[in-house]
Amino acid sequence: MMNGALGAMVVESDPYMPHPEECSADSTLSVVVVGASGDLARKKIFPALFALFYEGMLVENFQIFGYARSKMDDEAFRDTIVETLTCRIDAGEDCGKKMDTFLSRCFYQQGQYDDATDFQRLDARLSVMEGSLCSNRMFYLSIPPKVFISAAANAADQCASRTGWNRCVVEKPFGHDSASSLELSQALGKHLQEDQIYRIDHYLGKELIENLTVLRFSNLIFEPLWSRKYIRNVQVIFSEDYGTEGRGGYFDEYGIIRDVIQNHLLQIVALFAMEPPVSLEAEDIRNEKVKVLRSMKPVEMEDVILGQYTKRVSKAHTYPGYLDDDTVPQNSITPTFAAVAMFINNARWDGVPFLLKAGKALNKRGAEIRVQFRHVPGHLYRSKFGADPDAATNELVIRIQPDEAMYLKINSKVPGLGLRIENSRLDLPFHEERDRELPDAYERLLLDVVNGDKRLFIRSDELEAAWDLFTPVLHKIEELQAQPELYPYGSRGPVGAHYLGAKYNVRWGDLSYSGNGSSKS
Repeated sequence: MMNGALGAMVVESDPYMPHPEECSADSTLSVVVVGASGDLARKKIFPALFALFYEGMLVENFQIFGYARSKMDDEAFRDTIVETLTCRIDAGEDCGKKMDTFLSRCFYQQGQYDDATDFQRLDARLSVMEGSLCSNRMFYLSIPPKVFISAAANAADQCASRTGWNRCVVEKPFGHDSASSLELSQALGKHLQEDQIYRIDHYLGKELIENLTVLRFSNLIFEPLWSRKYIRNVQVIFSEDYGTEGRGGYFDEYGIIRDVIQNHLLQIVALFAMEPPVSLEAEDIRNEKVKVLRSMKPVEMEDVILGQYTKRVSKAHTYPGYLDDDTVPQNSITPTFAAVAMFINNARWDGVPFLLKAGKALNKRGAEIRVQFRHVPGHLYRSKFGADPDAATNELVIRIQPDEAMYLKINSKVPGLGLRIENSRLDLPFHEERDRELPDAYERLLLDVVNGDKRLFIRSDELEAAWDLFTPVLHKIEELQAQPELYPYGSRGPVGAHYLGAKYNVRWGDLSYSGNGSSKS
């Protein structure tokens, strides 16, 4: 009899069946990408799996199955994914041979997400491939939320390994608000145990995000500074220099707050602001993140600025506005930009504004954390910086993308006669210092799933706490039909974002200072 939970299925007539999670070293790995014909699977998941194989990170006995509704055979499937595969330049192995070997391990099974019989056929093919080896299975649900439950249920009831572990990766969005998120979690919980669910937020796999805990907890100089005593404000900024352009149908259902701020940026805040965990074990780190989220005030309407980009015409090109996208409903008021002020009500961060900003069709692409420190009390060199005190602000910048880097802005004397002070950078550019390409976020996160490491994945109570912070204001925005402030494609965004910063005596750090002695950041 099978109880319907992945990896927890037992056959009563066979008391000697190996307990799940107890595979010996002689085992096989099966990765099933559900939604294999979609863009995410082709552009991110399969290239990440190939990179892991190319670097020797996968077990010797593995196979990869694509599962989707599209009609394809194995060869056609391989043809669709081979175009996106690339080799690591530093691995020193024949790229063509490695690619051929990888593709020979890739197979395709056509089927519906809500059809148990189709999943039984998939299970039969997997069993043939795995043979008598203890089998571990990973299911990656790269599909819309409306079919999550049926796909997860069929994977659990029809397609789970009886001898090894079973893990299910779920892509965001994890619901639309607190109620829908809870409903989704409860539905998944009927088929999956919590330790088998890997809610993936690819931003947590970025090199510089994982470096956050290393920066704080292995460098003595930072931990004493990491509090309201020395930090004036923290900014988490995400910007894209392109709009929806044909993909607005999906985006319009969610908007920029649900798409970026409530998950990516809030997760960064939780990692940044958490207390030192008792260990680096996944549950200890996630416990501290939950404490941060539960200490935060729910977002107020007056602490939110909304924007939507409009058409811009230049001599060389016409940049379409959000409403010019044919996939976007006419007269949509869905925000493509938002700035939010948040606060953490605990002893370490009381009174420190955390400003989060995200937008599409802005003047540049990037993502960064900016930590602005307090002004020097009784600053002896105040006169050297003119009337702008922010020009002398020490600032720690963690650039997540592009060109990953960390640097600290300090004040120093310009060499030569006289006394001139400039804002200089102590810089750690990751690409220049290292002669190898940094792994993609999906590579790191998929390897973590294989290894059972859940540090960078979101727990159900963590997800609940995150939604509790944003659900009231999201409902208020919808109730009031709040009109977004318009901003032209390629600009720095709505003017209202500057007023929000000024309300808390904050100047956005991604804008260059123009005061004396300052430098571009």
